[in-house]
Amino acid sequence: MSALTDQTELPPAERPTLGWRFNRWLERHLPSDLYRRALIIVVAPMVLLQSIMAFIFMERHWDKVTKSLSKSVSREFSFIIKLYESGDRSPEAIAELQKLANDSMGIGLQIQPNTELPPPPRKPFFSLLDHELSKYVDRFVARPFWIDTLGQSGYVDIRILTSDGTVFRFLTNQKRAYASKSHIFLLWMVGSSLVLLFVAIVFLRKQIRPILQLADAAQSFGMGREVEDFEPRGAAEVRDAAHAFLNMKRRIERHVEQRTAMLAGVSHDLRTVLTRFKLELAMLEPGPHQTALRDDVEEMERMLEGYIAFVRGDGGETSELVDVRDILAGVVGTMKRSGLRIKLACDGELEVPVKPDAFRRCISNLVSNAARFAKKIELSAQRNGRYLIIKVDDNGVGIPVEKRDDVFRPFYRLDGGRNQDEGNSGLGLAIARDIAQSHGGDIILGDSTLGGLSAQVRIPVQ
Repeated sequence: MSALTDQTELPPAERPTLGWRFNRWLERHLPSDLYRRALIIVVAPMVLLQSIMAFIFMERHWDKVTKSLSKSVSREFSFIIKLYESGDRSPEAIAELQKLANDSMGIGLQIQPNTELPPPPRKPFFSLLDHELSKYVDRFVARPFWIDTLGQSGYVDIRILTSDGTVFRFLTNQKRAYASKSHIFLLWMVGSSLVLLFVAIVFLRKQIRPILQLADAAQSFGMGREVEDFEPRGAAEVRDAAHAFLNMKRRIERHVEQRTAMLAGVSHDLRTVLTRFKLELAMLEPGPHQTALRDDVEEMERMLEGYIAFVRGDGGETSELVDVRDILAGVVGTMKRSGLRIKLACDGELEVPVKPDAFRRCISNLVSNAARFAKKIELSAQRNGRYLIIKVDDNGVGIPVEKRDDVFRPFYRLDGGRNQDEGNSGLGLAIARDIAQSHGGDIILGDSTLGGLSAQVRIPVQ
């Protein structure tokens, strides 16, 4: 069924509205960052309103002045024609009339006796001058005329046929009949827009900077890095958000500190009890009951280590610049000593800020998880833009697609125990993802080229 059919069958309340479609169009075409969006929101309406207002006022002024000038020059043409037709037409009188028109009135008169008007010229598609001047010449002169506003740049060529067959040709400067203010209009628009844009850029940059600083501080804290020299700045709302972030940061740090102290105490007390169990078992007579109790104590110790490791997470460790090659090489060396076939491939510069011990635990859990059901493992690392990507591929049984999110839940076990750690607590992948997320990244499971499971650790490093 097509999307159109599906949409028409939706209830009216669930169909996308025009406002929703407009918002979606804006989301697709507007810039993604806040600074450029804010700049558009401030500048675009101002420039649009300014353009409309300037166009209306300038156009009305242009039209009014052009009409006045066209009317005035048409009356001058009418005055010269009437002087000729009502006065003496001797050569001396005609010369005096032509001198009056050219020297005193400056309308560029040429008198051409026994001449006809040329064929009508090409009319412009739209010309306010041609329209207004033709209208007023027809009204005030009331004689056959020919007009060309395009033939000679900067001049208007008007020819009027008198009653005795004489053509009066007026070659007049356009400025006498036309008031073009387009250059003023363009200069006004460009100049005012540039001033507005400059003020908006300076103002918005100052207002957006505290928001960007808050975002950087939140991102750094989310990646487990120290947030130093961050102080709330900017507008009241931004300062409130910054203070809320700092309060949240202090609460989280206090919670981690308290949890770490509590875990240290619990770990010490429980290990003391387990140590007494081991000593008491060592003093018992060897037998099947002693062996069973020893196995139970060892399993309890492994489970306790797993629970504490999960709750501890990164243990409050701070990020530092390390070469991930060394961490991966250490994990591979440990696995090879246990007889595992594992290959390591590193590409490019891998010196990035991470929490070394926590990151080592994350990779070890993933490799250990793969080693339980695979005979061949490939470990690779590379920098892809602003991300560090580490992949653990194996040729084991894999994990069904529909259960790949479930295996990261604490204490969740697949049939066959693919997501269990060495202590069978079901926390191996949960601990690994928790550490990856404390670095601001995540772990993604997929199909491996080796035929099993592919675990990809993706961590931002910039």
